[in-house]
Amino acid sequence: MKLNWIGHACFLVESKDGTAIVTDPYGENVPYKAPEGPAHVVTVSHEHFDHNAVGRVKGSPQVLRGVGEWNVRGIPFRGIAAYHDTKGGRERGQDVIFKFTVDGVTLAHFGDLGHTLNAEQLKFLQDVEVALLPVGGYYTVGPKEAVEIIKSLPKVKVVVPMHFRTQVVKDWPIRPVEEFLQEAALPTKNLGQGPVEITPGKLPTTKEVWVLDYA
Repeated sequence: MKLNWIGHACFLVESKDGTAIVTDPYGENVPYKAPEGPAHVVTVSHEHFDHNAVGRVKGSPQVLRGVGEWNVRGIPFRGIAAYHDTKGGRERGQDVIFKFTVDGVTLAHFGDLGHTLNAEQLKFLQDVEVALLPVGGYYTVGPKEAVEIIKSLPKVKVVVPMHFRTQVVKDWPIRPVEEFLQEAALPTKNLGQGPVEITPGKLPTTKEVWVLDYA
């Protein structure tokens, strides 16, 4: 499996058979690059402009929204109910955590998760090995909450931070990744621009943070 951070909460995941999955594509007023190339699947964690711009994704992808289970091209997906805030969605609405398994590796994309995880959510996330997790705060969980989430996931080996301040969105009220790294105090790899290869037999034996540069 190959993983590439496009920017914000948007990733491109490619299986060894060529299946392409795009998460949370953003609208044109978000200044990162648009995803390149066609996709087979697009996941949308919630209906905000910086996460639901499915029209920018090339091809004719199957779009997954909301809570449920799907199997697309042999890849199982589960959408898990969550919230965009700490008040049951009353401030910013719903969020959906998408869990999926590609080439034997189980990932979770947390969208704009705004709270730590409850027992019902954790029941579905026990086998997650790679967490694509917001860490920038303000709109989502911040560094402290992100660390609590990581600690609650027993099988996570790789944490890929997203939804943090970069030079592209330097005026946004979210925090830079360095604040999360300091709070997490985990071994960290700065891998530059992706894609990075992730295979079941080569996952780290203990939790690590992999910081990617946007595309």
